[in-house]
Parts: sequence; structure tokens; C-alpha cells
Amino acid sequence: QVQLVESGGGSVQAGGSLRLSCAASGRTFAVFTMGWFRQAPGEQREFVAAISRSGDSTEYADAVKGRFTISRDNAKNTVYLQLSELKPEDTAVYYCAGDNKPLSAIVTSTVAFQYDYWGQGTQVTVST
Repeated sequence: QVQLVESGGGSVQAGGSLRLSCAASGRTFAVFTMGWFRQAPGEQREFVAAISRSGDSTEYADAVKGRFTISRDNAKNTVYLQLSELKPEDTAVYYCAGDNKPLSAIVTSTVAFQYDYWGQGTQVTVST
């Protein structure tokens, strides 16, 4: 088992920035591919970004490419999501997720059902 706890959400104006953190505990963090997903009210959960176990491979949704940056610090068991140039449509609950299935060593998944471990979410609200 692994426990994931997100932090760093909040309310910002359009154009602003936030840094989300996701702290992991319970198992060796370095064996997990980590992802960030978000869910707006009335919408399905959608992929935002993912990072490989070593951090040398990343994936981004087209909607956030160039504005968001995912990174990880395996020594601190933490994955980060830097949100910049925020837009009102970025408003959502942001979830971090972990995938430690064998395939995750090769593929950095962008699909929610591949991830077995989820945090409780942190709210990001962007106003005009």
C-alpha cells in the first residue's frame, strides 16, 4: 500500500501560478510512475500530466502543455505539479495517482484506470 497526500491548492486569479505537491508514504516511491489528474464539477476525471519512475520521461495533456510542469524528488517521496498561466478552465480538484504495475517501468500511462493509488485531491480555483 501507498498513501498519497496532495497539498498546495488554492484560489488564484487568471494568469497566476500554483505549485501542487503530493507526498507518498508506505512503499518505495521510486517504483511508482506518478500522475496528476483533475476533475471539474459535472465532468469526468481527466489526465493532466505523468512522470516516469526515474523522472526522465513526462507526458502532458494538450490543454496544459507549456503551462504545467511535473517533476519528482524520489529522495523526498514527493511529486510536484507547477501550474502557470492559469485559466478559469483549469478550475478543478487535482488528484495525484501512483502506478507500480510492471508495465509502468516501460510506459508512463495517461489513463486513469492504470493507476491503483490515489490521493484525496486538492482544489484549484481560478477566477477571472
